[in-house]
Amino acid sequence: MLSGSLKVKTTVPWTRLFYPGRRCMAHVADITDIPTEDDKPFNVPIPEESYETYNLEPPPLTLETTKGQLKQLYHDLFMIRRMELAADKLYKEGKVRGFCHLSIGQEAVAVGVEHGISRDDKLITAYRSHGTTLMRGATVKSILGELLGRQDGISHGRGGSIHMFRKNFFGGNGIVGSHVPVGAGIAFAQQYNNNDSVTVDIFGDGAANQGQVHEAYNMAKLWNLPIIFCCENNRYGMGTSAERSSAMTEYYKRGQYIPGLRIDGMNVLAVLAAMRHGKSFVHAGNGPLLFEFQTYRYAGHSVSDPGTTYRSREEIQSERDHDPIAVLKDKLIAWSVVSEEEAKAMEKEVRSKVDREAEEANHMPIPEPRLDVLFQDIYVPGSEPPQQRGRTVDETCY
Repeated sequence: MLSGSLKVKTTVPWTRLFYPGRRCMAHVADITDIPTEDDKPFNVPIPEESYETYNLEPPPLTLETTKGQLKQLYHDLFMIRRMELAADKLYKEGKVRGFCHLSIGQEAVAVGVEHGISRDDKLITAYRSHGTTLMRGATVKSILGELLGRQDGISHGRGGSIHMFRKNFFGGNGIVGSHVPVGAGIAFAQQYNNNDSVTVDIFGDGAANQGQVHEAYNMAKLWNLPIIFCCENNRYGMGTSAERSSAMTEYYKRGQYIPGLRIDGMNVLAVLAAMRHGKSFVHAGNGPLLFEFQTYRYAGHSVSDPGTTYRSREEIQSERDHDPIAVLKDKLIAWSVVSEEEAKAMEKEVRSKVDREAEEANHMPIPEPRLDVLFQDIYVPGSEPPQQRGRTVDETCY
């Protein structure tokens, strides 16, 4: 038992970057001269309270975008949400085995990050990675097929909910904090090869106290690596609140000698603007950055966690007032980027697509029990050795 002096007597209240009691992004600044064309750029405002800085100039409070990009942002947010709900359904039907970590509520981070960088940039993340995998170019079908353990899943049914990969995407990683130094290594390779791209290394607040995370910060600063460390702070590491696990919850200041930025992670436009700003900073040779995205997961830590034993239903409902999908939709309608009918038509199309691809994934074949299938993807295609030894001589694959 803990002694009385060690017990936590008070809880540090959670504070948002935006004003308490006001729906995130709910105030809509007037925008004049919105173009009729989908591809013509114009500026939209970012609320000043979207950012807090640490030894860093804040991003500009306007974002240059297009109507086409704003529509795509909404499409992507809604696509991730529907895909995660489909994964939740498959898990509860007993078709998905093992762990399944959903990002319902955190979609703005995955979408904003991807739209703020390019496909040539590198990205590595933790185990809540379905949305990030989709944004890196995977299909809904390949992700759900992977959850179902099917041969045509993105990792041929071997990776499950976590271990998914794409070009320039080094996967979700299951060991808490272990991928942060791996990301630093990826950035070192970029620097070594004089590559103009940057590395984005995403981890959760539950990993922020890992020693290897701070070791990675140190090496990245010593070598001036082109990397943006991103703490996706959803307030809870499994069932433990950030206030109970961290003596200091200002994670964007944890880099000490690395400039930091805290971002409203429920505002996809703020995330996008921050990523553009950060990439320009790193490209200029200024070394690493540390971002903290303040976000929230509506579901539990994993599908097996109801998520209500360590937080109240009232808290969860209160956070739904800041839902990144609903607040962006309000903005787009207010700006006449889309009408209510157009938004509903987009949502209907996304629902239909996810339902169709979930059904197709459910009918994918399982991996065949053959040695060549067992050894699949161990080597880069074309580099396989003449034989790959199994447990016994009889299991050697030629």
